[in-house]
Amino acid sequence: MQIDWHQILIECKINVKASIKPFLKTIKDPQPNLGVGAGGDAMKPMDLAAETAILDTLKSHDVSFTLISEESGVKKFGEAAEECIVTLDPIDGSTNFMHGLPFYCCSIAISRHPMLADAYAGMVADLVHGATYTAIKGKGAYRDDEKIKPSTTAVLQDAVIGLDLNTYKVKEVVPKLTSLIAETKHIRHFGANALELCFVADGSTDAFVDIRGKLRTTDVAAAFLILKEAGGIMTTPNNHVLNVELDPKQTLSFVASGNMQIHQKILTLVKSLC
Repeated sequence: MQIDWHQILIECKINVKASIKPFLKTIKDPQPNLGVGAGGDAMKPMDLAAETAILDTLKSHDVSFTLISEESGVKKFGEAAEECIVTLDPIDGSTNFMHGLPFYCCSIAISRHPMLADAYAGMVADLVHGATYTAIKGKGAYRDDEKIKPSTTAVLQDAVIGLDLNTYKVKEVVPKLTSLIAETKHIRHFGANALELCFVADGSTDAFVDIRGKLRTTDVAAAFLILKEAGGIMTTPNNHVLNVELDPKQTLSFVASGNMQIHQKILTLVKSLC
């Protein structure tokens, strides 16, 4: 059966937005304790509602798949579940959502095998501002209906660099990035890494660096494909090929850049200390 993943992913976005809308009115109220998700974080009602909306959408198209989710872990649906892997973070940026900060997204990646580099379709949907980033392997990356490409900025002093320092190991991580920070003037972090990687893909920012070893593959599976299809670069901090298992507990570190020139400059400043 030929599956139109672009159309299905767009439907997922529409249904996710509808599913979380009621929670926007109650985010200041005490939230029920739903336990800990497969990724190790506390589960929140809107995360589960978003995941359910995605699963219902896939089932409505009679798709057999293996789910790899930050919330529910690994589950199989349908008779041919091994033939299709769906890796998702229903809401990346849940903390922003809970605090009323307008920066969170939904991330869904489709692959044949549970490895990061095997993704062949992906979507990151900005659930606040409406932009939808999509990619089909070999066909480029798009923001809504417009093909995107990353920045050509090669001078660090002119670049906007995303940098995630959100970790209890900050005293260990920051010294590894001091040289990079000293060379840049414009450091940013918005709190939803999948969407921040898409900002690199469309040239809104020039690079994004996360060497904490904390971010899960479920967060970046779709954005990894989108960035690569746009023409960007994403490697380990030591400039190795980035390809790890898709699993709710699998973490990674990376440097993502819009072009090779700025990528090499960033690696020079961080890799020897990682």
